[in-house]
Amino acid sequence: MQNSIEVTGKTEEEAVASALRQLDLQRDEVSIEIVERARSGFLRIGASPAVVRVIYDVPDVPSGQDAEEKTKSFLEGLLSRMGVDAGVTIKPREGGGVSAELSGAGMGAIIGRRGETLDAIQHLTNYAVNRGAGERTHISVDAENYRSKREESLARLAEKMAVKALKYHRSMALEPMNSYERHVIHTALQNYEGVTTGSTGVEPNRRVVISCEKSGAGNEKFKEQR
Repeated sequence: MQNSIEVTGKTEEEAVASALRQLDLQRDEVSIEIVERARSGFLRIGASPAVVRVIYDVPDVPSGQDAEEKTKSFLEGLLSRMGVDAGVTIKPREGGGVSAELSGAGMGAIIGRRGETLDAIQHLTNYAVNRGAGERTHISVDAENYRSKREESLARLAEKMAVKALKYHRSMALEPMNSYERHVIHTALQNYEGVTTGSTGVEPNRRVVISCEKSGAGNEKFKEQR
């Protein structure tokens, strides 16, 4: 089975190198498509990063298994191909779905920069397990409780930036984040008095902006535009 990820970088070479690090694959094990070439712009105005699509093979999931068995089987096969010796613990999630916890040495490489590799693994697992299934099962993949730690860190960041927005009476733009991380920021500040949140930019450079709430703005706190 083939799958792909899209990665950005200052140059096409940097984007490809980043993807290979995330996947722990060699250049001859993947196919590369240039989605968008890097543009330097004039005086950095109009500059944009390179975007590449990296296509690679992933293990197939055996048929005749339930979602938990498929998840464990797929993850063990994927990690083996990546050369990672990690334990895979599977359990049902509250409210439905499957939770997979990875543990072992070298989990930093599995998590990746800001969880990018872990997100890619989770995406692949959901795709592989749900392919051809009559009913979709949401699968969450975590390593060393990274996701809960990241949520706590984002919530602290949100409150810190909200304080700055109120103190300096100006909008505060955060670093680019994926949709899940932006949701965490919005949720953390939805009841924070005096500030409102919105999002600006396009993927993968979309970011949350925290602003002082204008008089008469009402209770609208969540302004994520998709």
